[in-house]
Amino acid sequence: MNDILPLMRRAAGRTTDLVRAIGDDRLGLPTPCTEYDVEALLNHMEWSASLFESVAAGGPFVPPKQEYTGDFPERVERMLAVYERPEAWEGVSEAMGGLPRAVLANMALTDLVAHGWDLSRATGLDWEVEEETAAVLAAFAARMAPKGREQGAFGAEVAVPDDAPALDRFLGLIGRDPAWKP
Repeated sequence: MNDILPLMRRAAGRTTDLVRAIGDDRLGLPTPCTEYDVEALLNHMEWSASLFESVAAGGPFVPPKQEYTGDFPERVERMLAVYERPEAWEGVSEAMGGLPRAVLANMALTDLVAHGWDLSRATGLDWEVEEETAAVLAAFAARMAPKGREQGAFGAEVAVPDDAPALDRFLGLIGRDPAWKP
């Protein structure tokens, strides 16, 4: 295990609090993830939590789910429980093209933070990320962005000043405009 797990726990807690605060009246709102409205993004986040739970446990790739079920908090708790095990950080995931499991943990953290930000922007609800987490993600995204874009996980880079806050640099690297508004 490494220093990512405490960051994952805190990001998961903040994002879960945000998800719980989203009322049904906001499910149709647009998000910075242009292919998703709030409901579709929540569905994607539920699937992502299950996917990362599976691959961290050495399991198979989990196909995307079709319907939003409203159980993100439970899914993310199960994902975190798997990451509590040392073996979740060791070796590679055959289900994810041989990527090291530690890289997959960083990808799970990326998902929690990016989509927490997406939901906050879309709904106008408060959400924040610690500077330490944002800095770790900015460094990770700088290394992974070319491959992420190649695989369709990240959008085209959005130019952000070099002296911008770490969260803004992270967002720009993964293709989000930090100034996005609905």
